[in-house]
Amino acid sequence: MTDTTPWQPPAIPPLVRDLTAALQARIDNKTKPPGSLGRLEELALRLGLMQGTTRPVLTAPVVLVFAGDHGFAAAGVSPFPPEVTPQMVANFLAGGAGINVFARLAGLPVKVVDAGVAAELPPHPDLYRLKVRAGTRNALDEPALTPEEVALCLDRGAQLVAGLAAQGCNAILPGEMGIGNSSAAALITSALLDLPLADCVGVGAGHDAAGLARKRAILARVQARHPDARGPLEALAAFGGCEIAMMAGAMLEAASRRMLVVVDGIIATSAVLVAARLAPAVLDYAVFAHVSGDGPHRAAVEALGGKPLLNLGLRLGEATGGALAWPLVRAAAAFLEEMATFETAGVSERA
Repeated sequence: MTDTTPWQPPAIPPLVRDLTAALQARIDNKTKPPGSLGRLEELALRLGLMQGTTRPVLTAPVVLVFAGDHGFAAAGVSPFPPEVTPQMVANFLAGGAGINVFARLAGLPVKVVDAGVAAELPPHPDLYRLKVRAGTRNALDEPALTPEEVALCLDRGAQLVAGLAAQGCNAILPGEMGIGNSSAAALITSALLDLPLADCVGVGAGHDAAGLARKRAILARVQARHPDARGPLEALAAFGGCEIAMMAGAMLEAASRRMLVVVDGIIATSAVLVAARLAPAVLDYAVFAHVSGDGPHRAAVEALGGKPLLNLGLRLGEATGGALAWPLVRAAAAFLEEMATFETAGVSERA
């Protein structure tokens, strides 16, 4: 990439809508009243259109927790200190975090991606060491990332998913960890949805009223420092972070390969927002796991036309919402494959 050549997303194929009638007929012929499985029927139809088959299957799904640090975290945008990021990465790899608990329940492997942690992480079989830089620059003073670093993050996310696809994976559940990343997500969301910043800043990791006011004031200064960051690549460069950019690249690559992307909370949603501004068709392959307990997430999901599967008041991140929603995704594919038809069960259809 040169300074004058912006990063280009992969081509994303359209949903195979010619299969809609055949898929709907297969759904309706199961031993149930038409429409009685509600959203599961919608989800089964989407999976079939994504994969281009009337018999969709979910193979080798994986949780990917993208981790990165943020230069403006030291200014106090989070109630937690920056060193929590590598500490939590160690917790993920030890199997002790919330995502590990919920992923075990759902039968999902958890892999951690070092996109930009401001510490050297020792090798681990569940760690992808794809660091672009050791934390972003402080966006209060300068752009968080260079255009070249943004492109490298996007490319490494794409390469990661390409490798997973080669191993048979057709579904990813992206999540994240990074002190300060709800602030980066707020700035990106405000820029790309043209919403007031105050409407995009939530409590994040658990601010009290004074902490939330401080966070809003700091982010207003950051936004004023970068008034021209209105496009997806410009917003990533201005505000960061490495984990958000790498997640966006992973989502785009997944969609280009007809893979399902299960979208988690506000930070993952900011990544899919970036991806959608680069290639709108990515949303055809995105299923929103939940709407969080942080108000800005609801606005972002609604702006993207999402229909979340869960509403549990979650705001942990880490792909926890995705893991909790995963049994519903599996159920949609399973009933389509395993549920008897009226003919095979010998059940009379309604008159």
